[in-house]
Amino acid sequence: MIYYHTPEQKKVAEEVIQSLEKEKVWKKPIVTELIPIYKFYPAEDYHQEFFSRNPGQGYCRVVIAPKLAKFRKKFAERLKV
Repeated sequence: MIYYHTPEQKKVAEEVIQSLEKEKVWKKPIVTELIPIYKFYPAEDYHQEFFSRNPGQGYCRVVIAPKLAKFRKKFAERLKV
């Protein structure tokens, strides 16, 4: 899910999703929901920066790392260095 605060954030998210769909970045359709945020509760400390602190953890290695690498390659020019 993508939680947005403003109509502008929703619009940007929709545009990115449409662009990714058009370019067929993934084999399957994007099913990410766009939902307005009403309340936000920060996760517990041990969840913060989980991937950065646990890159060797199975799920991080097998699922997150390949997706993150693909994302970084696709959007390299937009990333802050």
